[in-house]
Amino acid sequence: MLEDAMGFTDEHLIPLVDEGLGNSAYLVDLGDGRALAVDAARDLRVLRAACTKHGLTVAFAADTHLHADFLTGALQLAHDDGATVLASAAGNRAFLHTALGDGDEVDLGGLILRALATPGHTDEHVSFLLLDGARELGVFTGGSLIVGSAARTDLQGADRAEELARAQYRSLQRLTKLPDTTAVWPTHGAGSFCSAPPGAERTTTIGAQKAANDLLAAPDEDTFVRRLLGSLGSYPAYFDRLGEINRRGPALLPAAPGLDPLTPERVCALLADGAHLVDVRPVAEFAAGHIPGAVSNPLRPAFATWIGWLLPPDVPLVFVLGPGQDEADLAWQAAKIGYDRLAGRLADGMDAWRAEGGRIETIELVTADRIGTRSVLDVRQGAEFTAGHIPGAAHHELGDLAADGQDAADGAVVMCGHGERAMTAASLLAARGARDLAVLVGGAGDWAKATGRRLETGS
Repeated sequence: MLEDAMGFTDEHLIPLVDEGLGNSAYLVDLGDGRALAVDAARDLRVLRAACTKHGLTVAFAADTHLHADFLTGALQLAHDDGATVLASAAGNRAFLHTALGDGDEVDLGGLILRALATPGHTDEHVSFLLLDGARELGVFTGGSLIVGSAARTDLQGADRAEELARAQYRSLQRLTKLPDTTAVWPTHGAGSFCSAPPGAERTTTIGAQKAANDLLAAPDEDTFVRRLLGSLGSYPAYFDRLGEINRRGPALLPAAPGLDPLTPERVCALLADGAHLVDVRPVAEFAAGHIPGAVSNPLRPAFATWIGWLLPPDVPLVFVLGPGQDEADLAWQAAKIGYDRLAGRLADGMDAWRAEGGRIETIELVTADRIGTRSVLDVRQGAEFTAGHIPGAAHHELGDLAADGQDAADGAVVMCGHGERAMTAASLLAARGARDLAVLVGGAGDWAKATGRRLETGS
């Protein structure tokens, strides 16, 4: 239990985890009805619920860096709650904020927040050290030191990845000079494409990371750089856009985003004008019958990632939902990564489409014991594929399918870890004319269990 003489305990720190993006925001109860929010996203539903539960109003909204994976909620908090936005002066943000340099401090009303320049993940990255007097309670490390690793350094381009990795090394060395008991509160965690490793832990301490973090165990800077750069995989295409939007300041949301109901005729008209159709129903429902050309992206925590990776942000989106699916959740997930051009949803879903005699296509679902001699296309991330895949499977990451026009897939069984990404890939390929596709129900482990054969490893 973290506790000091002023009474600050673990209960004053409220982590707000976004499982879909693999990130954590934090709400700090300052003890007088006011709160500090750190790295809050534009989707403020969970933060608002926590404020209501604890009787808090956000007085300060701090951002550790110009986020690439979500739009900041700091401006919305400034508008709605009158919060003071705290951020790095080096970020050159184009909106009202308190610009902090290295070592600058903000009095939160008893506790102190000190900015520490920790470039690496981004050029202007800062960590925020929370102090009670001279005592270091914890440090919000954003994308600097994270549990078991450090965040990726290639978001400014591959040509700067090594330069920023060396900056990241120096930043982590600085952080490890804090007392071992200092709590570490990172933003990026398991599930984040900012290179966080898998694992359940989202917070840690300086001492625990000095003992267990492989990057901190690197004997020198060159080894650190090799290890960090060697661990980097692909990342969503929308990451290249959001940093600049966050620098300028995302648009304020006057009300909760939503979806207008659309008739089948209106849907057809929008598609004819260039809108994209996204079907968010579960895999089995999409497989059993969907509108030709629809992209399958089941509504789940990872929904936003794949919208942002596969679809352009400047084209209207039309959605097909199933019974009971939460259209507000869909709209909020889209909004947090800057997808605001939501044309609406097919009113009454596929029942309305069928009633109007609309065309329907299907995609076969197969279990692992029914693949037979069919070719297999594995669309998982590179690290997943190399860890174990069906012998002879072709590999093509889902995130690349939208960009490179890969279409040699007639008759293939498409697979991922469970089926959601595979159905997304199959829907993209089918829209390009691929025929006789099937989607594997399950993953590589299910195939090994069903056939009694071993998986291959390596690329």
